[in-house]
Amino acid sequence: MKALFTYVKRYKTAMIIAWMFMSIELTVELVSPLIMAKVIDEGVLNSDIEKIITWGSILLVASVVSFASGIANSFFAAYAGQHFGYDVRRAAYGKIQQLPYVRLNEYSPSSFITRLTNDVTQVQQILFISLRIAFRAPLLILFGTIMALFVNVKLGMIFSIAIPVLIFFLFWAMKKAAHLFKRMQSRLDRVNKVIRENLAGIRLIKAFHQRKFEKNRFRQVNEDLQHSTVKALTFVELTGPVLLLFMNFAIIIVLCFGNRQMTIGQVNPGDLVAVVNYGTRITHALGILSWIIMAFSRAKASSERIQEVLQMDEEDDGRLNESVPIAFGSIEFRNVSFRYPNSQKDALSNISFSVKPGQRIAIFGATGSGKTSLFQLIPRLYEPYEGKISIDGIPIQQLPTASLRKQIGYVPQESYLFTGTVKENISWGKGDATLEEVIQAAKMAQIHDTILQFPDEYDTVIGQKGVNLSGGQKQRLAVARALIRKPKILLLDDSTSALDLQTENRLLKEIETIECTTFFITNKISTAKKADCILLLDGGRLIGKGSHEQLLENVPLYREIVRSQMGKEVLFNEYSSN
Repeated sequence: MKALFTYVKRYKTAMIIAWMFMSIELTVELVSPLIMAKVIDEGVLNSDIEKIITWGSILLVASVVSFASGIANSFFAAYAGQHFGYDVRRAAYGKIQQLPYVRLNEYSPSSFITRLTNDVTQVQQILFISLRIAFRAPLLILFGTIMALFVNVKLGMIFSIAIPVLIFFLFWAMKKAAHLFKRMQSRLDRVNKVIRENLAGIRLIKAFHQRKFEKNRFRQVNEDLQHSTVKALTFVELTGPVLLLFMNFAIIIVLCFGNRQMTIGQVNPGDLVAVVNYGTRITHALGILSWIIMAFSRAKASSERIQEVLQMDEEDDGRLNESVPIAFGSIEFRNVSFRYPNSQKDALSNISFSVKPGQRIAIFGATGSGKTSLFQLIPRLYEPYEGKISIDGIPIQQLPTASLRKQIGYVPQESYLFTGTVKENISWGKGDATLEEVIQAAKMAQIHDTILQFPDEYDTVIGQKGVNLSGGQKQRLAVARALIRKPKILLLDDSTSALDLQTENRLLKEIETIECTTFFITNKISTAKKADCILLLDGGRLIGKGSHEQLLENVPLYREIVRSQMGKEVLFNEYSSN
């Protein structure tokens, strides 16, 4: 939990006050059996009503003080715990936002969700427990044993022998429970993952009538979670009865031995009551301590998972000034090779090309040829392991990622929209965008007229991932979100696939009016022909670059693609005209 101590220190004042009130509670609890002994020995046995009233009044006042201290302790403990949880959750979320894309792919979204919710809650609760009862229980056990020895050494020795054995047992149980809870949290990750995938793909599940398959898949992960949870909690619950068994056995020995000592006059009745009272309180404290230790075991597993996130390396943000503008938008790839983590095969191999400012570049190729991989290198979502990428002659490793990405408009293959209004989704690309800028971007993306037909126009609420929109509407909104940035480099990853030919032509003509270098991935020959240059990829290699006419004449694979899409007659006419 070392990485989390930074956030705990911020609330040390509240923690100190909470512990102060806890100390008052503890003091009253330790003194109360002595006062009860006084009531019995000086009042009840001597039939002295005045002594009973005096010591009874003292006990009542002490109880009121303990009650008030408990309320104050709970308030300051809750204050520190809730604020600590807020800080850790915010820090972990901020860290995730700063992680390199490659690191994000190493963990499932469900794992991050569990860490930011369930795991943070576990750690937050343990801080509250620490301030409320965690230290009180062991202190009550320690000082309760000392007070029992103070009242009667012989009787107190019974507790001083039994308690160390039980403490050793508790710490052994904590170590074993931590392992069980860690496994349980990983099973919870898997359950969240299946639920998340199921809800995201519910329309596909219904369309393919795969409800039975998905129910079985969820049943399997749910049973795994159930079994691991039952195993962990069963082990935890067994510790309590074991402690109670041994402590109650110790109290029985105290009663038997104390009765014998009282018979021969070596122990007063009040002292025996006080020692038994301490034993009862110690037993209760041991039960609480066992629960606390198990809670610490669970929190330890959760804290390790949170700490794993907080200690991840953030993205390298470059070595130059934060505000480095892209003046022109020229791009050069020089002998660039790239492979995904844990892969032995290159996704891109020895790619070289240069693009002048303002050019429109079509990336063309079959599925799996490396088109999207090439796109992801430009905004530094991934880093090449070989070669050099430059923008305006500056290696992109020297450009701060924040500065670089602010000047890039990126429309991914899956048009992801957020829950919110149409206006919020478009202006998400530029935080300070005005309504006029939003409308202008929508017009350029050919979605403005469609938005006006929505019930609340630009204030219409979009469901998660744009569930209430068509594929073409989602694509155009995603394009509008990129265009509102007025980027110097625009990346369109097959972002017009759901558009009809006329809408696509109007969109591409609007993009021509922007002073930016445009890359667009497409599988349509009709779209690729409109580019200034076509890059043809095959198996991660660049096998052709040039205009439509140049590739048609020099690259057999391109001619085959044209023939498959446009027919032999069109291919013959175009080839003959060249």
